Amino acid sequence: MSASANANAKTRKKADAKSSKKSFSGSSFVKGFTQDAQFVNDMTRWVGNLKKFVLFVFRWILIIGVSYVILGPVLGIISSSFFSNSDYYNPMVYLIPQEPTLERYKLAFQYLKYATTMKNSLIYSLTLMVIQVFICSMVGYGFARFNFPFKNVLFGCVVLMIVIPTNTIMLPLYMTFAKFDIFGIIKAVTGSAVNLLSTPIPMYIMTAFGCGLRSGLYIYIFNQFFRGLPKEIEEAALVDGCGIWYTYFRIMLINALPSVVTVAIFSLVWQYNDTFYAKLFLISDNIVISKKISTIEASISNVEKIYDPSILELYLDAGVVLVMIPVIIIYVLLQKQFIEGVERSGIVG
Repeated sequence: MSASANANAKTRKKADAKSSKKSFSGSSFVKGFTQDAQFVNDMTRWVGNLKKFVLFVFRWILIIGVSYVILGPVLGIISSSFFSNSDYYNPMVYLIPQEPTLERYKLAFQYLKYATTMKNSLIYSLTLMVIQVFICSMVGYGFARFNFPFKNVLFGCVVLMIVIPTNTIMLPLYMTFAKFDIFGIIKAVTGSAVNLLSTPIPMYIMTAFGCGLRSGLYIYIFNQFFRGLPKEIEEAALVDGCGIWYTYFRIMLINALPSVVTVAIFSLVWQYNDTFYAKLFLISDNIVISKKISTIEASISNVEKIYDPSILELYLDAGVVLVMIPVIIIYVLLQKQFIEGVERSGIVG
C-alpha cells in the first residue's frame, strides 16, 4: 500500500514539474514576444523621425539654395547701387559699402526721366492688362462652357500660342504692322497701307484679338478655372431669367476673381518688363521704361564723361532698382490673392 502511494506521489510530482516548466516557458515566450513587438515599434518610430528630419533638412537646403540663386543677384544689384568709387575699387568691401552714396540714384532718376517715363509705362501696361483680362476671360469661358465646331482645333491653337517661341513669328509681325491693311480696304481708301510702327498701336491690336503677350497662357488659366466651377451656378441664374452676358459678368467673373487677380498680375508684370515687342515695333523709350533702362549707361557716359564701364554699371544697377520698385509693391500688396489664384487655376499640380 505504501509502495503504491509513493509511486503515485512521484507521478504527481513529475506532472507538476512538467506543468510548471510549460507555464514558465509559455510566460517567457509571451514576454519575449512583447519585448520584440515594442522594439519593432520603437525602431519604426525612430526610422520615421529620421526620415522626417532628413526631409526637413533637405527642404531647407533646397529653399536656401534656390533663394540664394534667385535673390543673390538682386541683393548684389541693390548693394552695388550704393557703392562709391572707392568702395567699388576696394577689394575688402563686399555687399556693405563703407562710403555709401545716392549719386547713382540721382543720375539714374534724371536720365531715365523717371517720373514721366514711369507714368507712361504704367498707363501702357495697365491698359493692356485690362484688355487682356477682359478678352482672355471671355475666350476661356467660351472654351469651358460652350460647344461649337472646331472647338478642339481652336483650343489646340491656343496651346500652340504658349509653345511656339515668339522669335519665330517676329518677321511676319513686323511686316504686318509696317504695312498694315485690312483686306485691302485701307489701301483702297487712302491709296497706301498704314505704318503702325513706332507706336504702341500694334500691341493694342494684338491684345484686343487675344494674341497679345502670353495671351495663350491666360486663356488656358481661365479655361481651367471656369471648368472647375459648378454648372449649377449658371443653371440657377438662367432659371432666374439671367441672360448669358449678365450671368458671365455678374456671376461667373465675380466667382473667378482669384484667376482674374493672377492673370492681372502676370499680365501687368510681363507687359511692364517686355522689351521684345517694344523693340520689334520700335515703341518709344519714353513709353516702355524697361527698354529705356538699356540706354542709361550710354547717356550718362556721353553727358557726364564717365568712361569707366565698371562705374557705369553702378548707375545701371541703380536704374534697375528704380524699375523694380513698382513690381515689388504690386506683389507685396496682392501676394495672398496671387498665391490663391495660382493654386486654384490649375497652373500647378
